[in-house]
Amino acid sequence: MNETDIIKLQTRYVSHEIRNHISICEMYTEILKKNLEKDGYKNNSVENALECIKKSLKIISTSLLDLKSVNNFAPQNCDFKTLSEEGARLSDAYIQGKNIKITCFIKNTAQIYVDENKFLACVVNIIKNAIEAIDIKGEINIIGEVKDKFAHLRISNNGKMISKEKQKEIFEEGYTTKQTGSGLGLHICKSNLQAQNAELKLNKSTKSVTEFEITIPVV
Repeated sequence: MNETDIIKLQTRYVSHEIRNHISICEMYTEILKKNLEKDGYKNNSVENALECIKKSLKIISTSLLDLKSVNNFAPQNCDFKTLSEEGARLSDAYIQGKNIKITCFIKNTAQIYVDENKFLACVVNIIKNAIEAIDIKGEINIIGEVKDKFAHLRISNNGKMISKEKQKEIFEEGYTTKQTGSGLGLHICKSNLQAQNAELKLNKSTKSVTEFEITIPVV
C-alpha cells in the first residue's frame, strides 16, 4: 500500500469516527429538546442554541462528505433572506467575551440555487472572520439586496484593516493573518461559492470599515 492509499484509508477512518460522534450530538440535542418540551420549559436562548447546534452539525456532516466525493454539491432553490439571516444567527456563538453588535438587514428576497449547508458555511466563515478582526468592541453589518437578477450580500465590520498588500492575497490557499490560522477559510469559501455560480470579493478595507460581498444570480 503506497502513501496515497494510506492517507485515503486514514481519511475514511477519521471521517467515520467523527460522523459517529456527530450522530451522538444530534441524538442528545433531540433528547434535550423533547425533555424541555415535556417539562414545559420555555427559554428562547436555549431553544435558539439547540437549533444552532443542529444546523452546525448538518454543516459538519456535509463537509465530511467532501472527503468521500469530489462532487458533493446538493443544490436546491433556497430563500436568500432566510439563508442570510440564518448565517447571522449561527455566527452569534463566536461573539463570546466581546461586545459586538451584529445587525442583519435584508431589503428584499428571491430564490437562489445553492447547496444550503455550503452556502451557510461560507456566510458563517466570513462573519466569524469579521468577529475575530474586532478586538473587544465593534459592529458587524450584514446587508442583503436583490437587484438586476442578482442577490448581493455585503458583510462589513469596523475591526482591524487589511493592508493593501495583503488584500491581494487573502483568497490564496494557505494565506492567513492569524497566528493559529490554516489559510484555508476564505480560499474554501471562494471556491465553494464559485462552484455555485456565486462570487466572493473584498470590496474595501480601510481604517473604518472592511467589507466583503457575495453576489449570486437569482432563479
